Amino acid sequence: MVKEKYLLSCPGCGRSFSDRYTLDCPSGCDALLRTVYRDRRLTLQNLPGIFRYKGWLPIEGHLRIDAGAVSYESVGLARELGLSHLTITFSGYWPERGGRMETCSFKELEAQPTVLRLREKGAGVLQVSSAGNTGRAFCQVSALTGAPVVVVVPASAADRLWTTVPSPNVCLITADGDYSDSIAFGREICSLPGIVPEGGAKNVARRDGMGTVMLDGTLAAGRLPDAYFQAVGSGTGAIAAWEAAERLIADGRFGSRLPALHLSQNLPFVPMVRAWEAGRRDIVVEDMPEAGASIARVSADVLTNRHPPWGVRGGVYDALAASGGRMYAVSNEDARSAGRFFTDTEEIDLDPAAAVAVASLIRAVEEGFVEPDEHILLNVTGGGYERAAEDLDRYPVEPYLQVRAGEAFEGDVRDTVLGWLAKQGVTVRA
Repeated sequence: MVKEKYLLSCPGCGRSFSDRYTLDCPSGCDALLRTVYRDRRLTLQNLPGIFRYKGWLPIEGHLRIDAGAVSYESVGLARELGLSHLTITFSGYWPERGGRMETCSFKELEAQPTVLRLREKGAGVLQVSSAGNTGRAFCQVSALTGAPVVVVVPASAADRLWTTVPSPNVCLITADGDYSDSIAFGREICSLPGIVPEGGAKNVARRDGMGTVMLDGTLAAGRLPDAYFQAVGSGTGAIAAWEAAERLIADGRFGSRLPALHLSQNLPFVPMVRAWEAGRRDIVVEDMPEAGASIARVSADVLTNRHPPWGVRGGVYDALAASGGRMYAVSNEDARSAGRFFTDTEEIDLDPAAAVAVASLIRAVEEGFVEPDEHILLNVTGGGYERAAEDLDRYPVEPYLQVRAGEAFEGDVRDTVLGWLAKQGVTVRA
């Protein structure tokens, strides 16, 4: 019997334990920990944004931020595709529909509960590595709450780091190279005592935050979808959707069958697509031919994670297998065309990654992978940039430090980060 609001459970060894901002199984299992909530029934709370789902988030309090996913039944896109039951869950800025994610990305769903979980567990200063959207979301939450955060992004993504209010508590570090180089340097920073890795897919707050997309879409439709569409880089959002669907099935009011996950990546960088088509739990070098050049050619570079949680227990492979899912490789041309099609039919602009998901839905309809009368949930992971630019102030987050690819975290570089921590009132025994 769960006495606390939730416990963490390891699907590898079956062990359950209390949360201490825990990212890994204490027994060393190669598995993603899951939250097991005391309340098996979903109960909505009269709180802003994502915190209406507080009962199924690994936090005790809430933030005064009105930003969460909004779901509605599509008319325009559904009609053009010949679909009877298409629910769109939109994460971005679209005030007419209640969309108030001012950074225009569903990464705010991850950032809010992660920052709060860290605050409640008293674990230290958060470090985040990002290809752009995640970093912007954490900068925004830092700006709104005052929580200090160290963000590392590729230098080419620096212009994506902005907030709608000033963000004095952000240490932005730009690294030459791509997303993987940012991850590597972020790992070095976490060698400092008191600096805590955000954790990526291992972070249950991130996954349960993103899982509110499935909760919101299901409540809007009154039942679990038959098929769920999303573009993926790490695939953490897909894992989150799977986990949330399993909770809704256990609730007993929304259906008894998992939605089939229809996941897409952007050509030419499609390692998960290649691994899935080969039937492998491991992503190998051959799945990422000329990785650097391929990453440079995609239109949605936030989908270019070289080390996704693919084969780990409870990872993307397991989510696809459990749900009877499918993967799609989408070209830049098809993604851009799908983005224009969505804007024409739904009257809002899309993030490039969301356009990839729309393209996969179009293909699934054309090739008969979904039926016209199926209940479909489309996760639009970002959009509304044009409206946000009209309505909101935008404050660029200036880099505090710039590093070369592969640069060691020592000497002046290390001292610069320590200096920033000292300005935040954080004492680190280096």
